[in-house]
Amino acid sequence: MFKTCLRTSLTDIQEQQFAALDGLYHEWNEKINLISRKDIDNLMEHHVLHSLAIGEYIQFAPGTTILDVGTGGGFPGIPLAILFPECRFTLIDGIGKKVMVAGDIAKRIGLTNVECLHERVEEEKRQFDFVVSRAVMPLPDLVKLVRKNIHHRHNNALPNGIIVLKGGNLDSEIAPFKKSAEVVEISSFAQSAFSSDWFAEKRIIYLPL
Repeated sequence: MFKTCLRTSLTDIQEQQFAALDGLYHEWNEKINLISRKDIDNLMEHHVLHSLAIGEYIQFAPGTTILDVGTGGGFPGIPLAILFPECRFTLIDGIGKKVMVAGDIAKRIGLTNVECLHERVEEEKRQFDFVVSRAVMPLPDLVKLVRKNIHHRHNNALPNGIIVLKGGNLDSEIAPFKKSAEVVEISSFAQSAFSSDWFAEKRIIYLPL
């Protein structure tokens, strides 16, 4: 599905890993309500491809460390971990059953660059190159909690910081950071997969810290 719609070339293994996600998430969603019943059939576009928009915005360098805050069942962390196998991802969530699903899926598709932890972000003391999240909380609140988790050694084209997926009106969230934050419309990406109406009001916010 993703071989021709992403900027990054995929290996056969990556293609197989992406293909396996739909069945695995449907299987788990029958047991645990991870994704709404009406949305589970849109998993690949609304959750997997949405997560991969971050990979269109930045090509993480090998060795980059990424903390996914409030990962739920593994978004955006698992799709990004497939896309960037030479990077290291730590997925955390305060709801144990959800992060358990993320861990199971990562294991079953053979991801070796993912760590899934049941913990709140306040408990995570390590430092990373980037923090990613998908609308887990307002940006000012996230900045307060994760500033401690961003280290100062830069290995990527962009300075270390926060990359979040958001939708709707973001004016109030961006206001405190308007001089440093970058807001990108996902629908502006050249890849046709991001041109559907669903992405019309979906954005990436990047904030260097």
